[in-house]
Amino acid sequence: MDYHVKDLNLSGMGKKRIEWAELDMPVLRRVKQNFGKKKPLKGIRISACLHVTTETANLVITLKEGGADVTLCASNPLSTQDDVAASLVKDFRIPVYAIKGEDNKTYYKHLNAALDRKPNITMDDGADLVSLLHTDRKSLAGGIIGSTEETTTGVIRLKSLAASKILKFPVIAVNDASTKHFFDNRYGTGQSTLDGILRATNRLFAGSTFVVCGYGWCGKGVAMRAKGMGANVVVTEIDPLKALEAVMDGFRVMPMADAARVGDMFCTVTGNLNVIRKEHFTKMKDGALVCNSGHFNVELDLVGLKALSTGKKVVRDFVEEYSLKNGRKVCVLGEGRLINLASAEGHPASVMDMSFANQALAADFLVKKGGKLNKQVYTVPEEIDKEIARLKLASLGMKIDTLTPEQKKYLASWEMGT
Repeated sequence: MDYHVKDLNLSGMGKKRIEWAELDMPVLRRVKQNFGKKKPLKGIRISACLHVTTETANLVITLKEGGADVTLCASNPLSTQDDVAASLVKDFRIPVYAIKGEDNKTYYKHLNAALDRKPNITMDDGADLVSLLHTDRKSLAGGIIGSTEETTTGVIRLKSLAASKILKFPVIAVNDASTKHFFDNRYGTGQSTLDGILRATNRLFAGSTFVVCGYGWCGKGVAMRAKGMGANVVVTEIDPLKALEAVMDGFRVMPMADAARVGDMFCTVTGNLNVIRKEHFTKMKDGALVCNSGHFNVELDLVGLKALSTGKKVVRDFVEEYSLKNGRKVCVLGEGRLINLASAEGHPASVMDMSFANQALAADFLVKKGGKLNKQVYTVPEEIDKEIARLKLASLGMKIDTLTPEQKKYLASWEMGT
């Protein structure tokens, strides 16, 4: 079996951590049990480009249990947990191509290694595999039944492909499932982002001014948790509706040019590039902390920051201090990459439970229905989304009401008004 991981000797701890995460993933566990009985993915080759974490490990193990030939590579150079990668290879016989801190050349070598397996289904977190299948690896696109996409940034890229009429196969936007973005993006990103900042810096949130750039689901989660830690939260936005929502949620809203002057900590979660630029860095307080929790490391203009600086040095793990020509210092966390995975462990398993149940069931759906789908981006079928919510509620010991026949009739009629 071909693979490329840091050290197989790390597998012992990795296996323990995979098992620990599995305890808090009851929905995926239920899917795994069903997959084990029915083998719906038998004979299907799946190449997954996802963050190599304990939660992802449980997903690929579930896919293998369903009969799939699974290969995994990293979707971010700093998000790999090396002990988990080692355990997947050694204990579960799943080919993995991922090493924490890999350079750009190695990253793309790993992407291509995953595609060398000639997959029928791809799973992406950022659409890098799909991008390659539309550029350098076009010859493999004909063998693709469909793909699934985990994150907002990837969905944006894929919808652009579809709008340009060049998308070569159907894609399920797992990110757009309610049981994904309502929970993963809000509660997962909210908690794990603050966890990453705290581990990297050990700074006090209470009393500090925390600037959240972007008020989508991830931004809402980060703002909520920062407020809960006692920070004075400022939101920057380009969408008037989201900006108004942030105001109504109790946050100050202002342009980035103004926020740059008052912030102690900054976090971008927009999915766009150069959100914090040269003109913003020059206005920041001495010692300001800057990080990103959007998928790609383009949200911070690090090239511009370098041009403003006389030098930089590593002052803590995952903290680079830039000395600006104006005499101030700006600290960038995690090289501008996903801080919740660069310096922490990513989302809690209980949140990823729903996200990855969506991934597994979306793969099953593609096997059954992929041949009948058009070459466009689809949302997760509502029946899958609701079934995952139902299973999650059951795992929490929660019950809900059901409609009475009278209520069903009322909701379906137009005659029964006031």
